[in-house]
Amino acid sequence: MSDVTEKKETTAPAAAQPPTSSVFSMFGGKKDEKKEGDAEEKKEDADKKKDADAEEDEEATDVHFEPVVHLEKVDIKTLEEDETVLYKVRAKLFKFDPENKEWKERGTGDCKFLENKQTHKVRLLMRRDKTLKICANHIIAPEYILKPNIGSDRSWVYSCTADIAEGAPEAFTFAIRFGNKENADNFKKEFEKAQELNKK
Repeated sequence: MSDVTEKKETTAPAAAQPPTSSVFSMFGGKKDEKKEGDAEEKKEDADKKKDADAEEDEEATDVHFEPVVHLEKVDIKTLEEDETVLYKVRAKLFKFDPENKEWKERGTGDCKFLENKQTHKVRLLMRRDKTLKICANHIIAPEYILKPNIGSDRSWVYSCTADIAEGAPEAFTFAIRFGNKENADNFKKEFEKAQELNKK
């Protein structure tokens, strides 16, 4: 009997202990402010450490290397320096291949009429987009005749006796196509004006 009472006495104080703060927080009680403050401080410290690490990384990646070869600035001449642009329009150029009897695309880009400041002769120059490679380069001779391309009101066909875009003068039949009829009509007017200037 005395053993039982002793056991009850020893277990009773354990049951009578006050509940911990975590139990209060489960039922809407106040949390331990000290623990919450410690967590915030730890978070701030971690954020500061991250910022410091990021700054160190930035400093480490800001590396400067001296170039092995120093390149001089070079002025590239287009051979258009002594000419005045009379007219410029965007177009697509085709040349006729007589062997296969088909049209082959020569390039797309700006087509320009350039007047030489000394001789006052006008030439047609066309460069491909991006590469700027010449795809048409010839004097607009008075004997050239612009003919309408069959089935299109925005393109012209003409024969050229001496195009020097690829080096030696060659005879080609060209077809030149524009974005709209207005550009095609303006090209024809400027082409005929250039022929008149070249007659002089």
